[in-house]
Parts: sequence; C-alpha cells; structure tokens
Amino acid sequence: MEKLIFEKSRKGRKGYSLPKLDVNKTELTNLLDAKFIRTEPAKLPEVSENELARHFVRLSHLNYNIEEGFYPLGSCTMKYNPKVNEKTASLDGFTNIHPLVNAKYAQGALQLMYELGNDLMKITDMKGVTLQPSAGAAGEFTGIMMIRAYHLDRKDFKRTKILIPDSAHGTNPASAAIAGFQIVNVKSDEQGRVDIEDLKAKANDEVAGMMVTNPNTLGIFETNIMTIQEILHDCGALLYMDGANLNALLGIVHPGKIGVDALHINLHKTFSTPHGGGGPGSGAVVVSERLLPYLPVPQISFKNNEYSLNYDLPKSIGKIHSFFGNFLIFVRAYTYIKMLGKEGLKETSQGAIINANYLKSLIKDYFEFPYPAQSMHEFVMSGDKQKKKGATTMDIAKRLLDYGFHAPTVYFPLIVHEALLIEPTETETKESIESFAQALIAINKEIDEDPANVKSAPHNTPIGRINDAYAARNLNLKWVD
Repeated sequence: MEKLIFEKSRKGRKGYSLPKLDVNKTELTNLLDAKFIRTEPAKLPEVSENELARHFVRLSHLNYNIEEGFYPLGSCTMKYNPKVNEKTASLDGFTNIHPLVNAKYAQGALQLMYELGNDLMKITDMKGVTLQPSAGAAGEFTGIMMIRAYHLDRKDFKRTKILIPDSAHGTNPASAAIAGFQIVNVKSDEQGRVDIEDLKAKANDEVAGMMVTNPNTLGIFETNIMTIQEILHDCGALLYMDGANLNALLGIVHPGKIGVDALHINLHKTFSTPHGGGGPGSGAVVVSERLLPYLPVPQISFKNNEYSLNYDLPKSIGKIHSFFGNFLIFVRAYTYIKMLGKEGLKETSQGAIINANYLKSLIKDYFEFPYPAQSMHEFVMSGDKQKKKGATTMDIAKRLLDYGFHAPTVYFPLIVHEALLIEPTETETKESIESFAQALIAINKEIDEDPANVKSAPHNTPIGRINDAYAARNLNLKWVD
C-alpha cells in the first residue's frame, strides 16, 4: 500500500528533531480529493510552549475590552457583562444539552426559556413572545413578517408599504424590503422626532405598518408616540417598535401600553451580553394580541406540570431559526433579569439616562448639538465646528485611541453632519465619564493649536492611521512566510 511519508525531519528551536509523520495516502484519497492532500509539510513556525503563551498574551494586551476601558458606542450598548452570567451560561446542563434531545429530557432548558419569555412580556406589557431570532435585524424581519401575515390573513393585499423615519437604523429598511415591502421615508421635525404632518400625509390604506425606534437613534424620546399609533391604527396599519434602545425604558415605559404591535428586544444589548465583534446575539420579539396567531413555531407550553413544544399554530409564519435560537444568550439574559429584579432593571435605565445627560453637560460648550431636545440614554453631537478648524469627526475618533478610549459611533445617524453618537451606559462610573469628557475637551483644544497632530492620529497604537476605504476594499488575509 502506497505511503505518503513526510521525509523532511524538522528541527525545533532547541535542536531536537520532530518525528516523521506517516500518513496512509490511500485512506486519505478515499476521503479527500487528491488536490487537497499535502505532499510537503505545512510551513508552520516551530516555537516552545513558553513562546506561544507569550505571543497570545501579548495579542490579548493589544485587544481593547470592556474590562480595560470605556466603550462609548452609541446604538450598540457596550456595557459590562456580569461574570455571574458567564458562570450560569457555562453550567454543564446548559452547555452540553443536545439540540435534538427529546423535550422530556430538556425540562430545565425549556423552563428557562418559558420563564424568560414571560419576563419579557411582563417588562414590555405585551401578549406573546418568540425567542428564536438570533439578532436584532432578524427580530425586525420576524416582526415585519408577522405584520405581513396579519394583513394577508385579512385579505388586505394592497398594503405594500412600510413607513420608516429618516433617523432609523439601516437595518429597518433592509428588513422591510427583504420581507417584500416598499419603503416610504418619513421626515424628522426640528426636534429630531417624527414629523407628524409628514406622517399624516403618508399614512393611507396602502401602508402595512411603521417602524419606529423609541427612543430614536438621536437619543430622543418620541413624545408623540400615542399620536403616531393612533394615525397608524386609524388607517389600518400596525406599529413596529425597534427595541434597540429599550435599555432606556426598562420599568419606565411599557410598549404594550402605548399601542405597539411588535417589538424586538436585543437580549445581547439590553440584558448585558455585549456583542462586540459581531456576535453572538438574540433578537426576541414580543407582540400584541393582534399578532399572536402568527408567532413562529414552536411555542413553549406548560401543561400538566410539563414543558413541551407546541407546533399547532396554523397561521404561524413558521420557523425563523434552526432549533430555538441562541440558547446561551437566553441563559445570560435570564440571569441578569433574575439578579436585578423589577426595581433593579428600572435603576439600570435611570442610570443610563443620568450618565448620558451628565456626559452631555460636560461637553456641551465644546461641540454642536443640532437637536437640543432632552436626551435619554445616548446623544448625538456634531463635529462640524471642529471640521471647520481642520479636523474631522473621524480624526477625533482616531485621536481618542491615544487617550486610551474606544471611539464612539461616527457619521451616524446620517441626518447629523459629522455625527458622533455616544452612549455611556449605566455601568460606567462618574470618574470614567469625566475622564472621557476631559479627553474630548483636550482634543478640541488640540484642534485649535495643532490640528495636524489630530489629523495624523493615532500615534500610540500598534498600528497607525490606515486608509479605511482601501483596507475594506482590498482585504489581504494571507499568511506571509
């Protein structure tokens, strides 16, 4: 039988020889195409365990994280994730359960999901829930698909439009378009809220619903939300609320009481699993009584002292996620909710609002605020004044890295020129907020005195200023020997 033998004996850095590796070539070719089988050893560096450990520790020191410092990322809620969440999410009964196990052997997991769903309904005062969507955008799509199913079930086929404010997250129009709807833009008024007159002009019997983020992406509460829902319901449309900013409302505002028909909840944001790096996430959706028949299957039922999976929803939009969603995010959210309780959750929102407004008060004399309305948990300011003096919003964001801070969201929302979207969250201390404000004030002074230094930032990071557009368009991920 032919053997593929790696004859080249490699030398380690300490001088010892590595053994030859004998591989049965015939066995390999039964599994792989011949073109995928190595004929020469891989060019991997030979290092000691100590060198390897030091290499990865050095890399970890270069990686900014929530334990190291402040993430002022408006619209992403990068708040501290309590370690108790990780402890519960690592319990064997949760991490080792097989997704195909019979429901009678998964009673603990089903109980947790059932109780979490009930908690989310109580927090929002809504009537039904699904935990399946694995991200906020998936939650949006799920909610809009239920709204679509609602109208189709009523034989109301002419409702082909979804209204979306011009301050909305980009995922809103994307989710509605994927669900098959035409997007109609609704203007913001001078206060940064939905322009009621523009809404009235566009709300008609062709509109299926409207997606409203509340507080909106400017960090401003839609004080006319009751008027908005009345306009929509009067023309037969439904109200979808983007729950990206729900962390400003816990225990303060109940969406079910203000006429919301569907709402997605970012469990990974509002309930303390920061999702830096793109995941993992969970976009649970709660609904009003109107949409109960269209919820995804399965629904978790509790009868005769046993939890089971109910697929008997003939009008359901079907499954949204393989199995039941990102389960370990549920465990973290469940832990967070149970640890804090009703009053604790309210205090988190109050803290987020106080922190945002305190930070805003410290820097209000140095930056422009095009929408001066009272802020909730986040705010948007403009670097327009600084740009006129020689440094852009991007320059400010890069210079913040030299001060030891992660940059905030920039150039969003689009209706604010040179935007900086900042959200301190409730987990930041007074001292960290003041330090961040001092850094922004110092950078503002630098722009007056030496704008070139700001424009060439960062200076103290492992990699300096790069061409972002070029890097995005010309990825080079190859290992260079």
